[in-house]
Amino acid sequence: MKHIAIYAVAFTLATPALSDEGETPFRDGLDLFGEGAQIILEGLREEMDPLLDEMQPFLEEEMLPFLRSLGDMIDDITVYEMPERLPNGDIIIRRSPDAPPWENDTDADGGDGIEL
Repeated sequence: MKHIAIYAVAFTLATPALSDEGETPFRDGLDLFGEGAQIILEGLREEMDPLLDEMQPFLEEEMLPFLRSLGDMIDDITVYEMPERLPNGDIIIRRSPDAPPWENDTDADGGDGIEL
């Protein structure tokens, strides 16, 4: 549905500007097309609101902490190779051989580690 709105905007911008001398059938068609696209997008938003409300706790409680911890482990995503799935189902993301050396932000005594 997102593509429909993009096409509608692109089509509208690609058409030459019409004079204000009067409405033409082409201009009427563009107006109707725009109204139809707006109605479709409003309907889609109304349908998605309950789903987004239902997903919000999951996103805040589980996905956000996961993404934060992943971000802490990965310094720059561009220095990693594409993920690879191993035969046992594990997924690994290798650091590129030409990547700069890894700079660990922990203290020399392992400040981020777990003290036993």
